[in-house]
Amino acid sequence: MIVCVCHRVSDKTIAQCARSGMAFDDIQLELGVATQCGQCEGCARSVFSECAPGHVVAHLQLQTAEQARQVERA
Repeated sequence: MIVCVCHRVSDKTIAQCARSGMAFDDIQLELGVATQCGQCEGCARSVFSECAPGHVVAHLQLQTAEQARQVERA
């Protein structure tokens, strides 16, 4: 989805930059996001914060039934 219409920048591009470790200021400087009309800034910052390396993500681990029983016994 296009986040910044003025500079035609997608959410995927912002996410990729955030995951690579770029700061939001660097993304603005390189891609022009939220530098012209400013209407995209909220959405762009939201995508950035969801994808930045510091964002906490739940880690799920699948267990077999036998592994679950062993955990219960311990």
